[in-house]
Amino acid sequence: MKKRVPSPQLAFVLITSLFFLWGLANNMTDTLLAAFKKIMSMSDFQTSWIQIAFYGSYFCLAIPSAILIKKYSYKSGILIGLGLAVMGALLFYPASISMVYGHFLFALFIFAGGLSVLETTANPYIFELGPLNSAVRRLNLAQSFNPIGSITGVLLSKFFILSHLNQASAEERAVMDSNALFEIQKAELSAVMGPYVGIAFVMLAIWLVIYFLKMPDGRDTGKELELKSGFLRLLANPNYRTGVIAQFFYVGAQIGVWSFTIRYVMQELGINEADAATYYLYAIILFMVTRFVNTYLMGYLVPSKLLVFFAALAMLLCLSVIYTGGMSGVVSLILISACMSLMFPTIYGLSIKGLGKDTKLGGSGLVMAILGGAVLTSIQGLVSDFTGSIEMSFWVPFVCFFVVLVFGWKSKVSVKKE
Repeated sequence: MKKRVPSPQLAFVLITSLFFLWGLANNMTDTLLAAFKKIMSMSDFQTSWIQIAFYGSYFCLAIPSAILIKKYSYKSGILIGLGLAVMGALLFYPASISMVYGHFLFALFIFAGGLSVLETTANPYIFELGPLNSAVRRLNLAQSFNPIGSITGVLLSKFFILSHLNQASAEERAVMDSNALFEIQKAELSAVMGPYVGIAFVMLAIWLVIYFLKMPDGRDTGKELELKSGFLRLLANPNYRTGVIAQFFYVGAQIGVWSFTIRYVMQELGINEADAATYYLYAIILFMVTRFVNTYLMGYLVPSKLLVFFAALAMLLCLSVIYTGGMSGVVSLILISACMSLMFPTIYGLSIKGLGKDTKLGGSGLVMAILGGAVLTSIQGLVSDFTGSIEMSFWVPFVCFFVVLVFGWKSKVSVKKE
């Protein structure tokens, strides 16, 4: 029986569901920093290895993903990405039994590798499923479902991971009987494992749905990737080149802000991890709402100008986080998420427009820039440990937002009004 090709609209809906999934996965991972700091009494830099494993995998898999979807199809990339993510999520089960931090990092690396393939595939696919003049706006719309997944991820973490952490402090754990500590950590790591195994089965179901559908091709149906010549063309494109740099720093800012939100709120308000996660949830909800708002505004305003405005505002809010503290600092930290809501898809769209046959390779470069989430989050952790002040660590996202502002200011690419 011949498979029916769905309309571009149906394909858009199916691919947009993937944005939900990796939003859920990303923000569950952000909360693991607070979880492992409690479970294994780690420093901020040690917990940042979670993001190094996660976003390092994004970096490693981006180019192979571009080669894959160029040689075969977008659908192939989606199925392989989902398959890897399922495998990585299931590896959380043996990791929870071994109770070895490195095993969790390995599971995260495989899991994130699958997400890297999905992002490398889905972003340019969305870009090609419709008119070029509305591509940036369409990508913002698809990305608007990413924070809905993020909210779901935070809720899963709050109720199934963070709320199951024993309230014994690092000092109390240090003098605790080894058998008692073992039992506490065993229960806590089992709680970490549960949501990831659940996600594996959801992804498997979506894999089956997409497998049995014949998806439409993009505009670029050639099979040759032209790695060397394509790379040289991209390197010679100043807008794309600065876009990759801006994306590296933006992702570093986003992951740094979100990874340290729970720790900052705990310190400033004197509450535990589960209660602090509620404020993190507020940030993600605000992120979601403002992404829809910005998608609407892009029908009337130039995307690059919006990017400049929100980057400047984010810098001011970082200063408030650093120097005001208390509830004022917490509110400022939450408001940064409103500023970040349009940044990833807008930088991506402005960078990739007009690349033609280099779109897939260009998209992989922008996904590789997600490595900023590993590099800059670890630097933020080092600043926090070195200064003994989590507030001072927010100078790192301050600098990142300045780089985004410069890109928005220099960008000459804009989406025409429909």
